[in-house]
Amino acid sequence: MFLKGFSAKSFTYRSLLMNYRRSSILELAFSTLEIDLNPTYKNHSNGGDESRILSQLSDIFPTSISNPVAAVNPPSKQLEISAAVDDFLPPEDKLRGVFLQRFNGETAIHRALSGVGVELNDDVFAKVLNRGNLCGKSMVAFFNWAIEQPDFSKGIDSYHVVLKALGRRKFFVHMMEMLKDMRDEGMCPNSETLFIFMDSYVRARQVSRATKFFGELDKYGLVFNEETFTVALKCLSQRSYVATACLLFNKMRDKVQCDCAMYNIIIGGWSKFGAVTEIEKYLKVMVDEGVEPDCVTYSYVIEGFGRAGKIGDAVKIFKYLEEKGSGLSGGVYNAMIFNCIASGDINGALKYYEEMLSNCFEPNIDTYTRFIVYFLKSRRVSDAIGMLDEMLGRGVIPSTGILTDFIEPLCSYGPPYAALMVYKKARKAGCRISFTAYKLLLSRLSRFGKFGMLLNIWGEMQESGYSNDMQVYEYIINGLCNTGKLETAVKVMEECIRKGFYPGKIICSKLNNMLMDSNKVEVAYKLFLKLRKARVNENAQRYWRAKGWHF
Repeated sequence: MFLKGFSAKSFTYRSLLMNYRRSSILELAFSTLEIDLNPTYKNHSNGGDESRILSQLSDIFPTSISNPVAAVNPPSKQLEISAAVDDFLPPEDKLRGVFLQRFNGETAIHRALSGVGVELNDDVFAKVLNRGNLCGKSMVAFFNWAIEQPDFSKGIDSYHVVLKALGRRKFFVHMMEMLKDMRDEGMCPNSETLFIFMDSYVRARQVSRATKFFGELDKYGLVFNEETFTVALKCLSQRSYVATACLLFNKMRDKVQCDCAMYNIIIGGWSKFGAVTEIEKYLKVMVDEGVEPDCVTYSYVIEGFGRAGKIGDAVKIFKYLEEKGSGLSGGVYNAMIFNCIASGDINGALKYYEEMLSNCFEPNIDTYTRFIVYFLKSRRVSDAIGMLDEMLGRGVIPSTGILTDFIEPLCSYGPPYAALMVYKKARKAGCRISFTAYKLLLSRLSRFGKFGMLLNIWGEMQESGYSNDMQVYEYIINGLCNTGKLETAVKVMEECIRKGFYPGKIICSKLNNMLMDSNKVEVAYKLFLKLRKARVNENAQRYWRAKGWHF
C-alpha cells in the first residue's frame, strides 16, 4: 500500500533532485581544482545542468518557473481581481489603502491616489482622515493631493479638518507645518483654529504648551481680544483644568473687558467639582466689577451647591430668584431637578418639573434623560416609559448613545417586552438605533426563546445597514436551540463558518449536545468536521495577525 502512493512523476522528480544534489556535492568538493583547470568549461557545464533539470521539472509541473505569479494570474486577470475586490470597499477605504504601499516621493503618492478613481468630496475627505491609523506624513500628503482636486473646497474649514485629525493623534509637528502652509496660502487663523490647537495640547495633557501657544498669538497670526480669551478659558475649563484657567484669567483680565460669559466659564468649571468657596469668590468678583449675573450664572451656582451637598442653600437661591421675578430659566429648573435626583428626592424633582412646565419653560434632552435613567435604575419601568412618551410627544428626539443607555438596563432584568416597547417607540419617532442596542435586544430575545421577535429584530437590523458579526450569529443560534429548531441552527452555523466567523466553544457545544440528544449523530459529526476545519483556520489567522501578516 505504501508503494502505491508513489506515482511515476513524483518518483522521477525525487530521483532528479537526488542526482542534482549528488552532483552539487561532488562539484563543491572539487571546486578549487576545476577553477584552476578550466573555469570556462565549469560555468558552461553548470548552466547546462541547471537548464536541463529545470526543463525536466517544467515537464512534470507545467508552470512557468521564470514568472510563476504571472502564469497563475496574468496581468489582465490580476486587474480584474483587484477591481472586483475594490468594488466592495467604501471610497475612504480605497483612498486610505494607497498608503499601505511604499512609494518613492510625493508625486508617486499623488499618482496612486488619482488612479483610485474616487470622486473626492468633503464627507469622504473627513472620513479618510478621522478613521483608520494614518501617520502624520500620510495625512499631510493626502491633504496636499486633495487641495489639487477640482471639486474639493479649499477653504479654511478643510484645514481645520486635517488639523483636528492631526491633533487627535498628537502629531503636533505636522500641525505646525499645516499652520505655516495655511498662512502661506493667505488664510488667516481664527478663533476655531486657536481652539483646535489648545484643545489638542490639553487633551494630550500638555497644558503648559497650550498656555504657551496662547501667549504667542502674534507669532501665529492671531490677535489677543475678548473672543480669543474666551476660547482659551473655555478650552481649559471644559477639560477640567479650572485652576489653570483661573490663573490665566487673573493674569489677563486687566488687559480685556471681562463680560458675563467669561465669569460663567470659570464658575461653571468650579461647579462641576462642587467648590463652593471658589464659586462664591468669583461671584463676588463678578458683582464687584459691575457685571450682572444672568440665569446661566445662577444655574451653575445652584448646581455647585447641590454637588457640595448643600441642597438647602440651593433652594434658598432658587426662592430668591422666584421672589425677584427674574433670573429663572430652563437651566435653573434643570439644576434644581438634578440636585433632587442626585439626593434621591424624586418627588421634589417631579415638583420642579411641573413648575417648569407651568411657567412655560421647555424641558430639554438632559431633563428627560436624568428622569428616565433614574427610573430605570430604580426599576420603575412604567414611569420610565411614560416619561419617554412625554419626551417624544414634545418632539425631543434622543441621540443614538442615549437610546442605547435606555435599552441596556432593560435588557439586564425582567422579560424583554419593556426593551421592545422602548425600541419600537424610538424607531417610530425616527431615532437611529445603534448596533450595540440591536445586539442587546437579540441577546435578550434569544435567552427567552422569542424566536419570532428575534427574526423581526434581526431583519430590521439588516435593513438599517448593519452587517452580522460573530455575536449576532451566536444569539441567533442560541435562540434556535432554545426553541428546538436544530436543523435551522445548523444552517445558520454553516453560514457563519462560510463568512469567516468562528463561533465560541460554548454555543458549539450546546448545539452539538442537543443534536446528539435528538439522535442526529450524522449531522452532528458533519458539523463537527466543519467546525474543526474552521478552528484550524482561526488558529492560523491568529498566528498570522500575531506576526503582523494581515491577509
